[in-house]
Amino acid sequence: MNEIEFPVLNVKMVDIEKVEANDYNPNKVAPPEMKLLKHSIEEDGYTQPIVAYYDKTRDMYTVVDGFHRYRCAKEYFHLKQVPIVTINKDLENRMASTIRHNRARGTHQIADMSHIVLTLTEKGWTEKEISKHLGMELDEIVRLKQITGLKEMFANHVFSKSWEEFEESRKADKSGKNSTKTDDE
Repeated sequence: MNEIEFPVLNVKMVDIEKVEANDYNPNKVAPPEMKLLKHSIEEDGYTQPIVAYYDKTRDMYTVVDGFHRYRCAKEYFHLKQVPIVTINKDLENRMASTIRHNRARGTHQIADMSHIVLTLTEKGWTEKEISKHLGMELDEIVRLKQITGLKEMFANHVFSKSWEEFEESRKADKSGKNSTKTDDE
């Protein structure tokens, strides 16, 4: 068995001008997820360093994993330095590392996310708070609530008055208030 290395124990702060993106990462982040990453960093700080390869001849760090954390540091927070851990691999193995990092993050399972939404709701979080802090659209929250259980999840939900308005309109039509009938009919 190979000996496991711990580059994470060697985090160092590096001037952001010495950090650059790689030119092969296929991972793209949609605007809502980028907004969530920014919010996550605002709430929790940088909890994960950027993984990079250090090119001694150019004195530059090329991002292997953490490009979007790097973008947040540069574009949103205007940081002078970022936390970096380095791995010393050839280009082919850096490419493989990038893909492994991207794919190993996994996806959220619907049932598990439903239970998280249920728990937060039970703890008094509003749909707006859940939306903001978990980066979810309101309709996604409603769908997750439906999976877990309607009664408990919708106990404090404010529903539209559209059905009541429809019923009132129907009653008015029957009583002749909104009737479009003419005397000729």
